[in-house]
Amino acid sequence: MYFVGIDISKYKHDCFILAETGDVVFKSFTIMNNQDGFQTLLTILNSLDNQDEIRIGFEATAHYALNLKLFLEKAHYSFMEFNPVLLAKFNKSQTLRRTKTDAIDCASIARWLMTVDYKPYPVGFYHTYSLKSLTRLRDTLVKQRSFYIVKITNVLDHTFPEFKPFFGNRFSKTALYLLETYGSAEKISRMNSASYENLRKISRGKFSMQKFIKLRELASNTVGEDNEIFSLQLQSLLNLYNQSANEVDKLEEQIISLINEIKPKSMTIPGIGPLSAAVIYAEYGDINKFNSPSAMLSFAGLEPGYYQSGTSEHGGHMVKRGSSNLRFTLMNLCIPLIQYNMVFAEFYAKKRNEGKSHRVACSHVIKKLIRIIYHLEKENIDFDSSKLR
Repeated sequence: MYFVGIDISKYKHDCFILAETGDVVFKSFTIMNNQDGFQTLLTILNSLDNQDEIRIGFEATAHYALNLKLFLEKAHYSFMEFNPVLLAKFNKSQTLRRTKTDAIDCASIARWLMTVDYKPYPVGFYHTYSLKSLTRLRDTLVKQRSFYIVKITNVLDHTFPEFKPFFGNRFSKTALYLLETYGSAEKISRMNSASYENLRKISRGKFSMQKFIKLRELASNTVGEDNEIFSLQLQSLLNLYNQSANEVDKLEEQIISLINEIKPKSMTIPGIGPLSAAVIYAEYGDINKFNSPSAMLSFAGLEPGYYQSGTSEHGGHMVKRGSSNLRFTLMNLCIPLIQYNMVFAEFYAKKRNEGKSHRVACSHVIKKLIRIIYHLEKENIDFDSSKLR
């Protein structure tokens, strides 16, 4: 058996190969992140005996290893990707020296592979990776969209501070239309009956004449002060907001289309929509690589810390390691879960009656959810609330 450690970087990768006896087969060598470099690695791998006994490992390094992973899959070699924190702890256990080089790292990866249970990536991982890329890009754009909303609010605090509270501190479709069409308190104060008809159509009749009159009065008596600079800022921010919102809509259509093709069992749980199911599926990947629900909990960084030394023993806060995008999605699922499923609602109420805070009770609900998802995927069955307890 051979253990191949690869230290991934942007333009090149460093490799080190050990035999199961611990003997060095190939000292640290470098391959470029291009076709020639990949072919060099393939030639070396093909020169080894027992092709089925080659274990390849490297750290999770964002997208830098994607092309190498696809190349290895096409060449019918398995590989294992792992959290860099694990290697850092392994290195600390091996030496007190602080020397760090790519050559040392790839050798450490090869030695670390000898000590752990080998869990290779599933074949056909690219579909999962594509979905992960889309969901993470959507998350980035949603944050940008929120950022522009904050900036728009800041401008309105100068020009028309009464505007956003009038709409319940939310930018509805009607509110955005007003800002895009009129852009200033002065222009809003001069709206006429034709303006009202347009607002009524856009709001589907929800924007009444009384609200229309009230808004004009607020605009006429605003304490804000408008000028050309603020108007320019507002229009620029509205354009950026609309661009982000449109891109989010396009991504969501693509994500929903992909997840509907996959149909993970988590989608059969009431309260979990296609976007949340897509994040769960994309971040976890193949559930079979997890030995227990606890491992899935740890992957999301939702497990509590624990410390014991001598007579001292105590629990800690949530460790918050692993995928932050997954953790955020899971925690935000608590409310819809207790709204749409009686079992989750009763479980949440039980934890609250035990004196748990809302946040802690939600974490218990999500732990229960992860156990259910684990069971559904392992058994390949749909969710059935009658079987929960």
